[in-house]
Amino acid sequence: MNALDFTGKRALVVGGSSGIGNGIAQAYRAHGAEVHVWGTRDDPASYKAEEGSDLTGLTYTKVDVADFAAIEAAPDFDTLDILVLCQGMVLYKRQEFAIAGFAKVVDVNLNSLMACAAKYHPALAKAKGTLITVSSTAAFHSTKGNPAYNASKTGAMGLTRTLGEAWAPDGIRVNGIAPGLVATKMTKVTTENPKRLEASLQGIPLGRLGTPADMAGVALFLASPLSAYVVGQTIPVDGGLIL
Repeated sequence: MNALDFTGKRALVVGGSSGIGNGIAQAYRAHGAEVHVWGTRDDPASYKAEEGSDLTGLTYTKVDVADFAAIEAAPDFDTLDILVLCQGMVLYKRQEFAIAGFAKVVDVNLNSLMACAAKYHPALAKAKGTLITVSSTAAFHSTKGNPAYNASKTGAMGLTRTLGEAWAPDGIRVNGIAPGLVATKMTKVTTENPKRLEASLQGIPLGRLGTPADMAGVALFLASPLSAYVVGQTIPVDGGLIL
């Protein structure tokens, strides 16, 4: 038996239109799953490969996770084997120190996780499925210029622990991934600034940026029988960054 064969399984990756979420979505598809993704654009054709997007073979739905009514109105599933919550945003130039900016980031990075989890709890329970949150290694240290990002990612790790305990009796395993520095649209402020990039790489023992494929490998593990006894954990996938 191939533990990483997801043939006949259904997955939804929220935030799966680009970056880390897209890498995870395509990994599940490559291993046989039927994969649905959510994004924020009207036209899926507007996502480009140079943005880290490949929607080949994926079913796309536009959902703005900052709008909780839109989450509730999104398509339902009779059963759902895998739910990956990979939505996220960050605001720079001290915007997160203003309450409007702070609230916006927390709504997307934390509150929408619970909204999505609650919506699909019945479908996950019916399938004895897996819920995977994608937070950040920011949950393990401060991020001086981004209080909302930090608080929300730390909160996501706490939510993962709590739902892991609360929903295990329902047959749902809840775990998380905490990516380190991965080259995506969100991290361009660092990855496209040579000085900042060099400084960041010096703090990563493996000496390189992470990739969406690095995150996808752990997402495959967490949705597979290989992790059958893992519950409520958030796994740093960071090349050793937080060591």
